[in-house]
Amino acid sequence: MVKPLISIIVVNYNSGEMLSKVMDALSEQTYQNFEAIVIDNHSTDSSWLAAKDTTFPCHLIRLDKNIGFAAANNLAATSYIQGNWLFLLNPDAYPEPDCLEIITKNITATPEIDCFACTLIKAEQPSLLDGIGDTYHISGLHWRSGHNAPCTITPVKPVEVFSACAAAAVYRTKTFLQLGGFDESYFAYSEDVDLGFRLRLSGGTCILLPDAKVNHVGSGITGRSSAFSIYYGHRNLTWTFIKNMPIALMVLFLPVHLIMTLYVGFVFALSGRFHPYVRAKWDAFSQLAPHLIKRRKIQHQRVCSSLELLRLMCWLSRDRY
Repeated sequence: MVKPLISIIVVNYNSGEMLSKVMDALSEQTYQNFEAIVIDNHSTDSSWLAAKDTTFPCHLIRLDKNIGFAAANNLAATSYIQGNWLFLLNPDAYPEPDCLEIITKNITATPEIDCFACTLIKAEQPSLLDGIGDTYHISGLHWRSGHNAPCTITPVKPVEVFSACAAAAVYRTKTFLQLGGFDESYFAYSEDVDLGFRLRLSGGTCILLPDAKVNHVGSGITGRSSAFSIYYGHRNLTWTFIKNMPIALMVLFLPVHLIMTLYVGFVFALSGRFHPYVRAKWDAFSQLAPHLIKRRKIQHQRVCSSLELLRLMCWLSRDRY
């Protein structure tokens, strides 16, 4: 058997029929030198059955507990994959037939790049984008650039973005492992932005591939505004800012971060979702000690300058279209 170039990792948890759609999308790829690893995070439904008897090499690992998105991806990357490249794919993300072919062509054409972001299209509204790479704001907020914008704004050629959304992200395996993979304390949410930030600090680059298209449901399992997503998203947002922001920029932007934190809390209070947000911030600061230790290591190994980070960060508010 030829060693696969790409190892596709899908972390599954009660995804219903969505995982079956992912498997169908992979079977239709025009490029077939890949393997799939499905880590099932102790699903209570039968969704994991879709990873059995596939037309392509697929390794199903069923866990006896839910260890989270971050840890499950790390487990696959360290213990089960063979490929030189990782393609992380959510169970609600369906790559178009030529997606892997386009990815492999860009891997060959740009050997200096360690990370690629796919173009995410809203699965239920295919005329709209779900995102074209992640944006990082100076306040610590981050979002998928171009979310809900018409697909016509998609760049014609590959462009640099801050980081890749892990719903459909491609990483060089060696680089992913050297960076330590995802921070497993995050459990879920923001782990991709944190990894992208650390990649930037190490001197790496992330490129958006406009033609590598993936249809994405978006929070198809956890819900975009659920208490789960609010808690983990905003707890981990604080950790990402504190771990990765260089000291010069920390001094400059900490007041902005604090103002943003208060403003977002006010918005959640008005919408009746204040409790998970307060719990997120309480836990973020009460459990900060191990992340300060991680910060020392990250900043000690940093090669990217503060000026270069400023070039990559966003100063304006969330995209509006």
